[in-house]
Amino acid sequence: MASTQAEIKKGRKFDQVLEGARVVFMRDGFEGASVDDIARVAGVSKATLYAYFPDKRLLFSEVARIECNRQAEAALGHMDITAPVRETLCAAGERLVCFFLSEFGQQMYRACVAESHRFPELGRRFYASGPMMLKQRLGAVLEAYVARGDLVIEDMDLATSQFAELCKADMFVRCLCGIDCDHDQADIDRVVQGAADMFLARYGTRN
Repeated sequence: MASTQAEIKKGRKFDQVLEGARVVFMRDGFEGASVDDIARVAGVSKATLYAYFPDKRLLFSEVARIECNRQAEAALGHMDITAPVRETLCAAGERLVCFFLSEFGQQMYRACVAESHRFPELGRRFYASGPMMLKQRLGAVLEAYVARGDLVIEDMDLATSQFAELCKADMFVRCLCGIDCDHDQADIDRVVQGAADMFLARYGTRN
């Protein structure tokens, strides 16, 4: 699996391969995941796996893209934009924090940071399917509040990045470093409410 110009090919067992790859990547990381293990967990032959994904990096990035899309839809796809802006920010923030602290979020972050210097395309694919997509989804939510006069945001790209980073405060880095990954609702509320307060202090019009 070393092709740099590989393309994804779909077939009857495509989803089966992706699910097997997700399980193995989450368990072993990108470097530790073997083609043999992925094929075994997926219940397919190596020939079938190679037919769909001739490059392990391509398989990894597709798993990341689909999972990030699912997580973003769960977090931001059904926001009630008629609710007060702080309520919506807190709802979005809680889902983002839970995603950042999830096993998937932690493993994908570690793997992409570890491998992107050797495989830049892997980093680019992950950024496009993760952080960039998150900013686009969040931006669409915030635009409704800008149009309503609840927020004043001139640089939406920067503002969405800032909110996402605020939601990573303290707990994300601690968990990433293996210091403390056990958080209760009070811990999550502390970070989420702090993120919403700081964001509104900068962009809110009704403070």
